Amino acid sequence: MRDVLKAFDLSGRAAVVTGGGSGIGRATAQLLAGAGAGVVVGDIVEEGANETVRLIEESGGTAVPHLVDVTSPGEVDDLVQRAVKEYGRLDAMANVAGVASDGMILDTTEAELDRAFGINLKGVFFGCQAAVRAMIEAGNGGSIVNVSSTAIDQPAKAYGVYAMTKAAVAQLTKTLALEVGKHGIRVNTIAPGFTVTPFTSRHLYEPDGSLNQEKYDTFVEQMKKLSPLRRVGEPEDQAYLILYLVSDAAKFSTGTIWRANGGQSML
Repeated sequence: MRDVLKAFDLSGRAAVVTGGGSGIGRATAQLLAGAGAGVVVGDIVEEGANETVRLIEESGGTAVPHLVDVTSPGEVDDLVQRAVKEYGRLDAMANVAGVASDGMILDTTEAELDRAFGINLKGVFFGCQAAVRAMIEAGNGGSIVNVSSTAIDQPAKAYGVYAMTKAAVAQLTKTLALEVGKHGIRVNTIAPGFTVTPFTSRHLYEPDGSLNQEKYDTFVEQMKKLSPLRRVGEPEDQAYLILYLVSDAAKFSTGTIWRANGGQSML
């Protein structure tokens, strides 16, 4: 009988997660560490990265925090090289860091366009480049997972710029998979459906920083209606998909858009 759990075992491997200080990034870092990987937790918010590392270490895992601005290719290179320095290798790269961009296309300024593409697309692009360079040099193959969005499946008013950046990530993923497959490197993207994180609940806070519970509950109930399962996603739902994609269980999977979205894109 096959050892099923062994296919998901990341012991002795190293992973880098951008946006690891909160939400899907934090859940991913925790899960990969729980599977045995040494994790470099990259985030532009130092406190968030440190807290993720604390949680991982508290659970018996191994991780280090690393402050990074993903719009800087040099900083992203340093982030990846931190994994090589700490663990001697890089096996998995999860490009999770991203920002929202709300507003009608006609009203979008060039500055906002540059901000959204700088983080959501260029940040992923630089992460892919840095990871591929490290993986080719090591010669052990590897897996890259980029984060797109269900927003690429259906247009929505006032969400166009965000959806554009995420559609570009999906195309980047497929093209890169073609280019680096000969090196044994797999590249996939996930397109999350509505997942409850600080990112998705950003409009539900009062000026003093407190959560408006009534607005939050109403919002979540509205989002549940978008899924045939009548539920919303949790960060772990996306993290488990990323774990699958970086593990040996997905050794024949590349260039694909994967969706943990509760069927949201069907409605």
